Amino acid sequence: MIARRVGPTGLAVHPVGLGCMGMSWGYAESRRDDSVSVEVIRRALDAGPILLDTADAYGAGHNETLVGRALAGRRADAVVATKTGIVVDDLATRTLSRNASPERIRRCADASLRRLGVEAIDLYYLHRVDPDVPLAESWGALAELVRAGKVRRLGLSEVTREQASTAHAIHPVAAVQSELSLWTREPLDPETGISGWCAAHGACFVPFAPLGRGFLTGRYTGPGDFEAGDFRAGNPRFADEAFAANLRIVRAVERVAARHGATAAQVVLAWTLAQGDHVIPIPGTKQTRYLADNLAAGALLLTERDLGDLDAAPAATGSRY
Repeated sequence: MIARRVGPTGLAVHPVGLGCMGMSWGYAESRRDDSVSVEVIRRALDAGPILLDTADAYGAGHNETLVGRALAGRRADAVVATKTGIVVDDLATRTLSRNASPERIRRCADASLRRLGVEAIDLYYLHRVDPDVPLAESWGALAELVRAGKVRRLGLSEVTREQASTAHAIHPVAAVQSELSLWTREPLDPETGISGWCAAHGACFVPFAPLGRGFLTGRYTGPGDFEAGDFRAGNPRFADEAFAANLRIVRAVERVAARHGATAAQVVLAWTLAQGDHVIPIPGTKQTRYLADNLAAGALLLTERDLGDLDAAPAATGSRY
């Protein structure tokens, strides 16, 4: 497998990273098992260096602490990415707000360093732009952290091209994270998509939810598969009629998977990787067997026919949120 780089100046990583959010909140929380999650992360480190993605908002710090446990004695095997700018107002209901003031960014960075147990964060994202704080102020505070040696590179999450350019003029943007999968293709739009901006500016593009929050793997049969409180139980794309319509995308994936003797997840990730050498998807999982499948996708080469068939799959029914 050919490693990919986080930004233009180094940090080569496995082409497929690991999103850790679901280990702490959002998905099937009744089945959360921290010991198993630590083992999954450590298995991922065996394929390292690998991009590990977390955030201070995921479980109100729980996820960073979990990643920190797994990193003990294995720091060299990981490129650690975390985020700030989202406030968890109520953990039980996952009620969120935004605060990207310079003062809070500085406090949160120090707290993240403690929870992760690292001397410097490899990639620190502004999780969301705060509408009440000028982006230049937030980004300037993040740039100060780089100069202080607490952070090595900076990234943005869910931003427009214009916002990315504003930040890049102040301090280099090493990465942009946004949702991308066969049912969320807006980042690939040649006019407005952020993936093209990243390629043009030497930044990597980091797709979250590249497996369509698990839907595109073909493992789910209907909305009833999700427990109360699971994010997907109330997501428009998983509602009854939308679920049935979106299975058309899964069937297109399964046809390609059958040609290669691969899993649907591997095909979906291979399609994502085929969107450019600057793309590093971060699928999440809480199981080692799915982790192995996901990492192996980095070696699956799709043909032009495969890519054409997948590109022709219908657009998703239902909004992202």
